[in-house]
Amino acid sequence: MLSELKPSTETMLSSLSESIWKQFGATIDMFENAVVMCPEEFWIKPQFWYKSFHAAFWLDYYLTVNPDGFSPPAPFTTSEFDAPGIIPERKYTKDEVLTYIHASKKKLHDVMEKMTEETVLARWINPERDFSYFEMLLYNMRHLQHHTAQLNLLLRQGINNAPGWVAQTEMSL
Repeated sequence: MLSELKPSTETMLSSLSESIWKQFGATIDMFENAVVMCPEEFWIKPQFWYKSFHAAFWLDYYLTVNPDGFSPPAPFTTSEFDAPGIIPERKYTKDEVLTYIHASKKKLHDVMEKMTEETVLARWINPERDFSYFEMLLYNMRHLQHHTAQLNLLLRQGINNAPGWVAQTEMSL
């Protein structure tokens, strides 16, 4: 019976980390697939390149265990912290955004690989949020899936095609 099983904390954390990795990694894969599928004539439109950058930026920021010291990698800036509706001064290329996505997927992998009870329960606090790190992971995954769905809708409307569903990430933990 399931009620008789008493897994160790280490076993539970390992299972939790693996499940988060497989599902959140799949969300990142779906996001990456939408960016990859975007034709260049579509990428130049702010509704696509900016939404892709926005999603990549917040993915990275929300994965940061301590958001106080967050700084995005070059060439990206903290422009997303500016007033809503203001887009960066420069358009980011598809390759730059894809590189950012890959770095964030590795960041998620590293966090999941080193997951401890303290990490899961640690507070993730900024001026707008006060979540456990575990809840921030779920929030982040939902945020990324929301924008991935928007990108897929734009692709469907613009080129009558969009990437398919990814059930689990293929990269192992």
